[in-house]
Amino acid sequence: MRARSHAVLAASVVLTLAAGPLAAPAFAAPPAPASRSADQRGPAEEALRAAIAGLPNQYATAALVRVGTSGGDWHGSAGVRDLASGRPAHPDARFRAGSVTKVVTAATVLRLAAQDEIDLDAPVQGYLPDLFTPDFEQPISVRHLLNHTSGIKPGDGLGDDFAELYVHRYDTLTPQQVAASAIAKGPEDFVPGTRQQYLNINYTILGLLIEKVTGRSYASEATRLVLRPAGMRHTYFPGTDPRIRGPHNRGYQAVEGPDGTTRLVDVTEWNQADRWAAGDMISTTADLERLLTKLFRGKIVPQPELDEMFTTPAGVPGADRSAGLECREIGGQVFWGKSGSRYGYSAVVAGTRDLSRTLVYSVNSTDAKSAGPKPVADAIAAAALR
Repeated sequence: MRARSHAVLAASVVLTLAAGPLAAPAFAAPPAPASRSADQRGPAEEALRAAIAGLPNQYATAALVRVGTSGGDWHGSAGVRDLASGRPAHPDARFRAGSVTKVVTAATVLRLAAQDEIDLDAPVQGYLPDLFTPDFEQPISVRHLLNHTSGIKPGDGLGDDFAELYVHRYDTLTPQQVAASAIAKGPEDFVPGTRQQYLNINYTILGLLIEKVTGRSYASEATRLVLRPAGMRHTYFPGTDPRIRGPHNRGYQAVEGPDGTTRLVDVTEWNQADRWAAGDMISTTADLERLLTKLFRGKIVPQPELDEMFTTPAGVPGADRSAGLECREIGGQVFWGKSGSRYGYSAVVAGTRDLSRTLVYSVNSTDAKSAGPKPVADAIAAAALR
């Protein structure tokens, strides 16, 4: 069943931008505990339709949702393709998946580990000797990169806030430059493997590792080892191309002016080269659903490597991230998934280990990088994972 709605966005939306980190937030906030187990219920269709009704509004301009349960599936779309035309949102649109890319990168590394091309316990310094300086005396294993316990500091970007970044949206900052800038800062003051610190740099370096051991580009290896086996025919890595190829819904960022009013700036075109293996993938909700189901069923990463994606590092206080995924207990069930955000786009892929309940969404959030509440996305998660 597909729900669609569209309306004209009010010209004078007032929204204060909240300052927050550039890392993607957790993939869901816990709804109230369910009275029955998820495998006995189908999707809460009425609640899902209500969650995306009335778009566009001040929080989002479009939403695409896919919910899977043992009792049935639900697909919905709402909002507009672009504010100028007001055409209904394309239900099969491509979008920027942001840090959901990390799921694909982790799976690629684990496939290579299963083929004995990468040793998860080996120091990455041995694989990339030209990258690391002598300051990195403590060995950093490939596993440390996968679960964000490496102690490598973040790399440089093209700005510190939206205004600076927007000016440079067509510029190219290469992954090699990002990695070199991070290593130049020296290591953090903790032993690798003892603290979890979620940073893109871990997956940027994993992208370099993939290229070093295979002699081929990250995009080609991720496509060969993950996208193709998952049947993700509409997913690709854009490189330095700022466009979203194929059908897509345009993304907007709310920017507050000096007079206190807010305007929506079109952020659809953006060179994401610096995000690369950490967050530049363009995909669809159907493709991400295929990734989730094939991955969790062991059709992409074989055992025992697949266990890495469902194992958080032992002995690390507060650790809730594994290789490519993060773990949340919601309504008495354990969900594994990943969120991602780029300006104008928020995405989530999540499910129980047995796939009795799954959720994939793309929301064209007007403040996608904010660490604050996102009413549309939060309502979708509450309705889907109840």
